[in-house]
Amino acid sequence: MKRNHQSLLYRKLIRILLLILMFANLDGWTQNEMKEKMIIAHRGASGYLPEHTLESKALAYGMGADYIEQDLVLSKDDIPVVIHDIHLEEVTNVKEVFPERKREDGRYYVIDFAFEELLRLKVNERINRKTGEVVYPGRFPAGASSFSLHNLQQEIELIQGLNKSTGKEVGIYPEIKNPGFHLEEGKDISKIVLGILKKYGYADLNDSCILQCFDRWELRRIRVELGSRLLLTQLLEDRSELDDIEAYAAYANAIGPHYGLLIGGMNLKGDLTFNDAVKRAHALGMKVHPYTYRKDAHPGFDSFEEPLRVSFEQLDVDGVFTDFPDLVRNYLNR
Repeated sequence: MKRNHQSLLYRKLIRILLLILMFANLDGWTQNEMKEKMIIAHRGASGYLPEHTLESKALAYGMGADYIEQDLVLSKDDIPVVIHDIHLEEVTNVKEVFPERKREDGRYYVIDFAFEELLRLKVNERINRKTGEVVYPGRFPAGASSFSLHNLQQEIELIQGLNKSTGKEVGIYPEIKNPGFHLEEGKDISKIVLGILKKYGYADLNDSCILQCFDRWELRRIRVELGSRLLLTQLLEDRSELDDIEAYAAYANAIGPHYGLLIGGMNLKGDLTFNDAVKRAHALGMKVHPYTYRKDAHPGFDSFEEPLRVSFEQLDVDGVFTDFPDLVRNYLNR
């Protein structure tokens, strides 16, 4: 009975803490002086150069991105590698360099390689693992030139260095990838990443860093258990997840849904209809940063500009993840 009472008291204290954090978070966007409409370079300027290469990040910087994204996966020696997947074969030549290092499922895992080994790989345009064809044929030629993997520290130093030399203040937008997988492998990726971010001056609401994750329990853990004061974005990939926006507000500052989730359908006149997700988020003081806007992939729309118009002018989102930061900048400056 005593244990049940303590458990109930603990849950109440957690709820109170989350409410306190929620109101603290609402002030964060004002203090951080966020731009009204934000351009987030999705894996860099990945519409022009292979994703998550330092070259694509430098290009995104020059194209006017406000924030640049870093997907993070740990190496065998606990170094956060900037790569979208926990596997290697779709964006590198790992099969050629380390043919014997695949697991029983036939996949090559980042976490099975030391960082120095990963530096031996060449990065290429994303390939469909099943067909062997490039995913976006009109982009940078597969296999051309020479690109390599890098770690979070290297990318931060690139962006901070450019901030110093240009006088700009471009931020970083790291994502914790597959925290459950890392935990099964005995690694606490969030704790490691937060330590590195703090070392480079990213620890508070005003530090030009927004941390994102699809795993709601991990993002809440980052806020409550690990005590992070960074701006946090709850990524969403299923329409049903929009039902819980009020719960996300207890620990997150923004939501990041696929932009298609914000569209309700089409009425009898043939006009698009929208759900109330953006309005609900804004009412809670949260920002909305949908993904991913691509010139060469915009299902349901006739042009690249159409989903931008819908998102910015009708839905009133606060920023977008895009592979083509220059085109979004041109749209906003028109």
